[in-house]
Parts: sequence; structure tokens; C-alpha cells
Amino acid sequence: MNYLSNKLGFLGIDNKFSFKEKAVVIPFGLEKTVSYGSGTKNGPKEIIKASHQVELYDEELNCEPYKKIGIKTLKPFKINKNIKIALKKISDINSKILDKKLFPITFGGEHSITPGCIAPFAKKFKKICLLHFDAHADLRESYNGEKFSHASAIKRCLDHKNVSVISFGIRNISSSEIPFLKKNSKRINIFWAKDKAKWNLTKFKKLIKNKTVYLTFDVDGFDSSIMPATGTPEPGGLLWDETLDIIKIASKNSNIVGADINELAPIKGFNSYNFLVAKLAYKILSYKFLFKQL
Repeated sequence: MNYLSNKLGFLGIDNKFSFKEKAVVIPFGLEKTVSYGSGTKNGPKEIIKASHQVELYDEELNCEPYKKIGIKTLKPFKINKNIKIALKKISDINSKILDKKLFPITFGGEHSITPGCIAPFAKKFKKICLLHFDAHADLRESYNGEKFSHASAIKRCLDHKNVSVISFGIRNISSSEIPFLKKNSKRINIFWAKDKAKWNLTKFKKLIKNKTVYLTFDVDGFDSSIMPATGTPEPGGLLWDETLDIIKIASKNSNIVGADINELAPIKGFNSYNFLVAKLAYKILSYKFLFKQL
């Protein structure tokens, strides 16, 4: 695999620092089916650029996690405009990373990348639980005639019979998605945003206990007050600390084997939003590799 130098990759680590990687960042700025705001194709490069300003020391974990993890970033590559070919590409990349027993984290792009990302996981593991952060359920069979739309991302993942999903922050669902949700209530658990004050995270801990987990994070899962830089910013969403609490529970009680972060549509001059996503990625990796040691 062709990696960027440490200095140019995620976190901008000094080239003199040598490590064996455990995690691989894949920049995959696929933008094909966005239906409102655009610009997600620029998400990966802006996340990586902002990550160079993220403090490497984590006061919660009392260390510089990157030294214990080992994170390398793939060199950007051309993404085919045909969505099926593009999804096959990211599937093949994740398959190679899994074969090397490494942890892939993909920076999108739009949420339609996730079915491609998860395909090799569904093949490798007997059961896989999708931990899904989003404003939208993404359970449509298709949207605007496209079966692989960002609005159908989770539905496409659930085409694999061994995939289940736990969703946080959902506050948008169409009437056409409700029958599928009701029919598959044993495979789909939703922590609705409207019930945030009453969420039972002990229930979540039991749901995710000892599961093999793939984490997919659509940044519109965040409240629009802290994350307007996305195609469909929605009020009533997740804030920073409560998001980290959920990821910590998952990290401590399950085996997170891969992740993607998607739907950042950078706004020129507003780097704080890119920075938030870069820090989120570092936190996900830090918790995955180090939180059980606390």
C-alpha cells in the first residue's frame, strides 16, 4: 500500500518518528448522490489538513496515543465516477487492510461509501454490528432512483443478513422507511434524538456487549450548532461530550474492527468544523486501541 509521509498524513507526525502501523486512514472523497448541500469530496483532505493542528497528547488517556497505535495514511487516488465501481474499490482496499490485520478508518465523502466499506467485514465475521451516528435513518430502498444513494446507506448494509445496527441521533425518517424498520426491529435499535434526555446507556452497553462492531459516523449526527458544515445540517443532534461517552462504552465493551467518518462539506474559512472531525477521528482511534487499558 502506498502511504503518505508521516508529515503529510493524518496528524502530521514528524517524519523522524518510526512505527509499525496498526491503523490505516483511507481518504475517499466520493461525492455522487448528495441531495442538498455539496462539497463532501473535499472532506478527506480538509480533515487531514486540520489534523495537523490537533494536540497529540490526550489528557484523558494521559499519553500521546499515536505512539502506541501507529497510524498511516494512504496516498489519495482517483475515485471512479461510477458508484458501483467506486464502492468495489473501497471494499477491496478494506479487504487488503483486514488481511494485514490492521484497522481501517475511511474519511468520506458521502455516506454512500459505507456499504462498500463494510462488505469485507460482513464477509469476514459471522456477525457484525453497525454502530451508526446520524441525523437520518438511511433506510430507504432508493432515493432519486439510486439504490446506492447516501439516503440508502444503512439499508444497503442490512442487505447482508449478518449485519445489525444500533443508531444514535436519528431525527429524520421518511414514511417509506417505517415498514422496514418495524419488520426488522430485532436487527435495528434506534436511540432517537427526541429521547436524548432519557437515553438508557446501560441498555446500550448490554446491546453492544462482546459484539464485533463497525462504527460509521455521519457528521450530521452532531447538532447543527456545532456542525453546520454538512449537506443536511439538522438541529436537535448530538453534542461533543455525549458522543464521546457513547464511543467509550462501545470501545470498552465490544471489539471495534473498522470505522468511517463521512458527510463533512467544508466551509471556506471555518476550519473549526474540519478540526472537530479530525479530533473525533483521533478520539475514535485512541479509544479503540487504548480505552480498555484504563
